[in-house]
Amino acid sequence: MAEELKPKPDASKSAQRKSTDERKQQIDQAKSRLAESEGGQNRNPIVLDDTYSELRENNRVVMRHTIALNIDNFRAAPEDFDPRPARAFPPLQEVAAPFATVVVPNYNGARLLPVVLGALRGQSFGDFEVIVVDDASTDDSVAVIERDYPDVRLIANRRNGGFVQACNTGAAAARGKIIVLLNSDTEPEPDWLKELVRAIVANPQAAIVTSKMLLFDRRDTLHTTGDMLGADGIPRNRGVWQVDRGQFDDWREVFSGCGGATAYRRDVWQALGGFDESFWMYLEDADFGFRAQLAGYEAIFAPQARVYHHLSASGGDVLASYYVGRNTLWLIAKNMPRSLLRRNALAIVQGQLAVTFDALRAIRGEAARARLRGQMAGLLGLREQLRKRRAIQPRRQIEDDDLLAKMSR
Repeated sequence: MAEELKPKPDASKSAQRKSTDERKQQIDQAKSRLAESEGGQNRNPIVLDDTYSELRENNRVVMRHTIALNIDNFRAAPEDFDPRPARAFPPLQEVAAPFATVVVPNYNGARLLPVVLGALRGQSFGDFEVIVVDDASTDDSVAVIERDYPDVRLIANRRNGGFVQACNTGAAAARGKIIVLLNSDTEPEPDWLKELVRAIVANPQAAIVTSKMLLFDRRDTLHTTGDMLGADGIPRNRGVWQVDRGQFDDWREVFSGCGGATAYRRDVWQALGGFDESFWMYLEDADFGFRAQLAGYEAIFAPQARVYHHLSASGGDVLASYYVGRNTLWLIAKNMPRSLLRRNALAIVQGQLAVTFDALRAIRGEAARARLRGQMAGLLGLREQLRKRRAIQPRRQIEDDDLLAKMSR
């Protein structure tokens, strides 16, 4: 009975002692490993190097000496010390944004700038600003503007990014409600800007208002009265090379406008992302016009907005042949709705083959070879343009038949 009454050992206390013994054993093992490490094992050999140790000690000495010097040089600030003295600034003045911004892209156009900028100074409509985007010119363009046209806002690019990028740069800096692109090789009439503004105000559904462009040296000959787009996907200048007898002097809808003298609503420009910079130059305006049409906007021709244009003053035939050959294919691939691609497939293929055969017949010419290279580059670049197409087509706001009617005019 006495054995039965003997108290049993507490199991919890036994487990606690065991746990304490294990922790003590772990601590002893850690101390042992630390001692071995301090003895040189498992340590970076660079740390054990005498030179390193000496530099480390010297650094400590330098730091202690620097701290001591700072303490010796410390002076308490006087009671009147003001860490942020008050500075007086003139009051901010309200500056009203102009109604229009005229953007003039320029590349080596020093000899042309006095004509276009002088004509802008003589405009009858005065609520506008002028931005010249110089695309890394190697002539005196920048010096001419800085010396003779201090009222012009100048953007000087360090590198030549191409005509399209220069337009986008100027448009991004514009403060006006409408953005007007004007080539540096043009001369607008005094009422040119007033007529563009009048047309865009009178047609709120229009995102694009384009000018009547005539040849600089033959001022009775038309260059364009608005751009059209055929069912084959090839852009065309309406009235090109015709003598101007007033046959196009009616306000009417066109498909797009020549970027050399056209006004764009700023809100639509921003919504559509401006010009496609992959086009570099040529047909970037037709591409923007196509995207605007798909978005449900209109383009209007303003016949009294007259401007005179030097042909090929800012780009040669070889450049034009290459970029037109390439960009035409991209224009179609990006923007033509699928049903119209099927409906107009034969016309599109025939149009491109006609361009190819014409170039082959003139293969000895540099411009013809450039056109063929452009078509090849267009085919090679279709993958990227088809990627853009997937973003453009789902946002269409126009029926295919309505769009075809605009293209057929």
